[in-house]
Amino acid sequence: MKHPTRPWIALLIAAATVCAGFPTAAQNFPLRPVRIVVPSTPGGALDVIARTVSPALTEKWKQQVVIDNRAGAGGIIGTEIVAKSAPDGHTLLVVTTGFVTNPFIYKQLPYVTPNDFTPITILGTAPNVLVAHPAAPVQSVKDLINLARDKPQQLTYGSSGVGSGGHLSMELLQRMARVQLIHVPYKGAGAATAAIVAGQTQFLITATGAAMPQIRGNRLRALAVTGVNRSEALPEVPTIAESGLPGYSASGWYALFGPGKMPPPLVNKIYDDVIAVIRRSDVATQIRAQGFDQNALPPNEFSHFVAKELATWGAVIKDANIRAE
Repeated sequence: MKHPTRPWIALLIAAATVCAGFPTAAQNFPLRPVRIVVPSTPGGALDVIARTVSPALTEKWKQQVVIDNRAGAGGIIGTEIVAKSAPDGHTLLVVTTGFVTNPFIYKQLPYVTPNDFTPITILGTAPNVLVAHPAAPVQSVKDLINLARDKPQQLTYGSSGVGSGGHLSMELLQRMARVQLIHVPYKGAGAATAAIVAGQTQFLITATGAAMPQIRGNRLRALAVTGVNRSEALPEVPTIAESGLPGYSASGWYALFGPGKMPPPLVNKIYDDVIAVIRRSDVATQIRAQGFDQNALPPNEFSHFVAKELATWGAVIKDANIRAE
């Protein structure tokens, strides 16, 4: 007579065998070229940081690390590719704050955030910078707030699109300062920057690194940075919190994810290798030169960080009733 528990014993043995294989798979990673999907066009801050770390990862892993730009639909197209990839570490994703805002901006997504992804670490953070066209009669955040109160719904600001980091950061500023500006969305950060330089809009919150050439060339005036602390790239520029709006904080972050259900040993292996790379003096120098600060978190802490970001921006988006156009 067959023993009723034997099928379950067989399953447990099989499961134990699979789990035992995870450390070996992690140790041998990668077995082939690694693709890092960047859900934006080339040249933006997301693309820049991915291309900054990829050569060093290629060197460390002895496998080619390929950057695959898949722009479109607010980052959804590229993000979906990774969500539906095998959880073996050979397809990874670099995203920014749109990752935690899209679930609230779009009615339906082809994946579930964060369940369909595995948090690995933050590659860099970058407080965005609030800039003004030189013709705008403001020298500080206080000036901007006072002008906006004197001229409600007359001042304009650009963004890289509805629900983008710049849009939400300015929405937070307006809510805290109790002012109203006119939002002018563009298709991408490059277009939004070109518009303010041309005088089509008056204000913009954008990535510090992307705005640096325009600031240094006196084509834009830096009013403040959006993070808790001043930026290493613009140490002379105050934060929004210290220059007229206490408590304000809206830093941009650029992070590495994998598909959901990646084995923990593999996640830790990739994390350890990425940390070793971004802390190399040459790579760290490049990261800082692009306007990023290093604030890497281990996978478990990064997972908690993502949950907090989802809660924070979800509340802002719902209160402001922001929806994708």
